[in-house]
Amino acid sequence: MPPGYSPVKPQSTDWPSIASIVGAAVPKRINNLPPAVVLPERLIHNTGRILPGQFGGLMGNQRDPWFIEASPYNPKSYGAYPDYEFHFVRGRERNQDLKFQSPNLSLPEGLSRNRLSDRDSLRSMLDLQRRDLEQAATIETFDRHRQSAISLLTDAGVQQAFDVHNANPEMQDRYGRNAFGWSLLMARQLVQAGVNLVQVNLGNNEAWDTHDNNFPLLRDCLLPPTDRGISALLDDLQSLGMLEETLVVMVGEMGRTPKVNSANRSPGCKAGRDHWGAVQTVFVAGGGTQGGVVVGSSDKNGAYPASDAQQPENLAATIYHAMGIPRTAVWKDELDRPHHIYHGEPIHGLM
Repeated sequence: MPPGYSPVKPQSTDWPSIASIVGAAVPKRINNLPPAVVLPERLIHNTGRILPGQFGGLMGNQRDPWFIEASPYNPKSYGAYPDYEFHFVRGRERNQDLKFQSPNLSLPEGLSRNRLSDRDSLRSMLDLQRRDLEQAATIETFDRHRQSAISLLTDAGVQQAFDVHNANPEMQDRYGRNAFGWSLLMARQLVQAGVNLVQVNLGNNEAWDTHDNNFPLLRDCLLPPTDRGISALLDDLQSLGMLEETLVVMVGEMGRTPKVNSANRSPGCKAGRDHWGAVQTVFVAGGGTQGGVVVGSSDKNGAYPASDAQQPENLAATIYHAMGIPRTAVWKDELDRPHHIYHGEPIHGLM
C-alpha cells in the first residue's frame, strides 16, 4: 500500500485501480468509447462514504474510470433489485423506489445530428480565438471529454450498447430482469461495441458482506441471479464467437472466514461468515484460458493455501496479459513519474 493509504476514503496518494491503468494503457477505439468502464455504480458503504481503490489515485482524477451510474444509492437495502433485494436482518424485500436506469444518450428535441455537428464546428471556431487558454491542460482535458460526449450522442451503435431495457425480451429473461442481469447484459453490449474492459460491481451497498444470515441470503438472494447472469454472459460470448478473446473474471475483495460466527451477535440474525484475507476463490473463463482447470488448493479447513499459492498481483498480471499490455508498459503519475504496470506473473496453468 502507498504511504498514507486510508481504508476510509479515497486519496490522491492511492494506487490506481485496474480500470484506471487499462484506461491509460489501451488506446481509445474510433467511436471514442473509453477503454475502461465501471458499472452500475461506484462502491459506497451504507454509511455514505465512498470506498477507496476505485479511482485514478496517483494518476490523477483525470484518469478515474468512466462510471455508469445506473443504480441509485440506497443505504437501506441490498442485492439485485427488484426481485432479489434484501436486508441482512429483515430478509427478502422490495423497494419500489429502486430503478435500474440506462444512461440517456438521446439528443434534445429539435437538435438533429447535423445541427449538433454545426454547433461543434462553431464552438471549435470560437476556441481558436482562445489560444492562450488552450495551452492549459484543463482545456485539453475538457476537449477530450466534449468529443467523447458528442461521439456518444451521435453514434447509434454506441447508444444501443447502453440500452438494456429495449433489448430482446428473451435475452433479458436469460440474463435476469434485475440489477445483476441488466449490468452483465450492458457489459456484454459495451464489449461488443469496443470497450476493452468493463468492471461490473455485482451488488450495491456491500451486498456480499454476509456477516449475518450468510446461508439463507446466499441461497435465496445472491447466488440465483448471479448464476443466471454469468451463465447467460458466457453463453452469449460463446455464441457470438467472442469468448476466446474475452477474459471473464469473477472475484471479491477477500475470502470469508472458514469458521461460521456466532448466530447471537445481533437480534434476529442467523450465523454468518466474516472477513478473511488468507485464501479466497477466483473464477476465470475465456480469454484464451484453459477451461476445467483448477489452479492451487487450500488446506482441509479452507483457511490457508496448500499448493500453488497465488497473489493479487498475479491476477492483475493475468488481466493485463490477456489485454495485450506489454510487460514493459508503465503508467505515469501526476508528476510524470513512470511506474511499472506488472508486479507479478500471469497465473501459470491458466494461460
